[in-house]
Amino acid sequence: MVDRIKKASRNTSQNEGLIFEKSAPGKRGFELPPADVPAVDAQGLLGADYARADIEGLPEVSEIEVIRHFTRLSTWNYAIDLGMYPLGSCTMKYNPRINEHVARLEGLATEHPYQPQELTQGCLKILFTLQKCLLEITGMEAATLQPAAGAQGELTGLLLIRAYLESQGNPRKKVLVPDSAHGTNPATAVIAGYEVENIRSDARGQIDVEQLAKIVNEDVAALMVTNPSTLGIFEQRIAEVAEILHAHGVQLYMDGANMNALAGIAQPGRFGVDVMHLNLHKTFSTPHGGGGPGAGPVLVKKHLEPFLPVPVVVEKNGRLALDAARPQSIGRVRAFGGNFGVLVRALAYILAYGPGIRQATEDAVLNANYIRKQLEGVYDLPYASPSMHEVVFSDSRQKKTGVGTMDIAKRLIDYGFHPYTTAFPLIVPGALMIEPTESESKEECDLFIDAMRSIAEEAATQPELVKTAPHSTRVGRLDEVGAARKPILRWKPKSSAESAD
Repeated sequence: MVDRIKKASRNTSQNEGLIFEKSAPGKRGFELPPADVPAVDAQGLLGADYARADIEGLPEVSEIEVIRHFTRLSTWNYAIDLGMYPLGSCTMKYNPRINEHVARLEGLATEHPYQPQELTQGCLKILFTLQKCLLEITGMEAATLQPAAGAQGELTGLLLIRAYLESQGNPRKKVLVPDSAHGTNPATAVIAGYEVENIRSDARGQIDVEQLAKIVNEDVAALMVTNPSTLGIFEQRIAEVAEILHAHGVQLYMDGANMNALAGIAQPGRFGVDVMHLNLHKTFSTPHGGGGPGAGPVLVKKHLEPFLPVPVVVEKNGRLALDAARPQSIGRVRAFGGNFGVLVRALAYILAYGPGIRQATEDAVLNANYIRKQLEGVYDLPYASPSMHEVVFSDSRQKKTGVGTMDIAKRLIDYGFHPYTTAFPLIVPGALMIEPTESESKEECDLFIDAMRSIAEEAATQPELVKTAPHSTRVGRLDEVGAARKPILRWKPKSSAESAD
């Protein structure tokens, strides 16, 4: 290990086995009193094929073993509360605790807008107010909060476009997707029933507008553009792109995952966007992913409003209601609006900032450009266009000594940082995608910069040190290819023969 490491994560807890490995017959976490009702013969009642006499294989452990086991495991997790997440595109910003406090207020934590509407005016007011805020931030004209995540928001947006075009007599055949778009965009287009045609970026990393003008025709339903793109670059000719599309009746879909670079500064609705989604966890600090709560609101121009999924929050005679009587609607896009708590958190974040949300955006862009400036010349910068909220380097300099982006990311763990996004976007070979967000102070950014500069020096002078990283973790470098192709998803106890060995 080199002595230049200024920050390192070193956990104090010991290694931890599986809970099954702590099991021993007879251990109990609690004891229930004897039952005061007759026991039920489940097998006799349901039949032997449908009831088990016992549950085999569950661990038998004491309460303190359970507590210590899961507490130790929790200390292994890297979290935004511990340090910086420089993951580009993912926008792993800090979730302010005030959001959590508001979501847990009495009268909110136990309520839901799908209760009887005379009892849910407060909940509906939250949804209605959040919609108004998002419409103001984006410059759009109508919204749905129903989609459960950004990817479902994408699908909802394309289904709205398809429904609108069908109402015009032709759903069309193709969706254009730039090579700098998010990877979910092509998949979404296919699921929505469209063919995908790729649009190459020009030398500046932006949409090749001249190429676009040649291929846009009446077979094209929409262009899906991520703006700023996954390169962290704003599409400077986006208004011109919108004019080309609209001249042929083509809709402009904007992937709003990178709205963290625009909020309070630029409104997509004013540069020609017809429909877009937002990732509330990326721009508005709600909990991030993990298959849990999420929200991907979709915002549209007026001509797409009749097709919004039901129900829609509307105001009638001074009262708020969920309107499901919309004959042109694409229907529901999810069975239940279970993300109400996430929407509460997003509104809390927006109202806490107010007009200051512009300052958050400016800070995010400043942090990204500060890191870019400090690492230029150390790592290769494939596109010289101005960076927005994130910066994308490549590993081409380090490749000369056999060190790649994954090696650098693994070595970064030794310096106490979560790795950046590796090998994405695909149009940059060996990409290092870095997004500090507005959450990080100059001091934290400086620590990250020092770590990245140190790793670059190691790659030049001690490449094996980097290629065999990480060195400070409980386990060394894993066989990721083997893990992906031959995953072991179930623990099996050793046989008696193996135990004897």
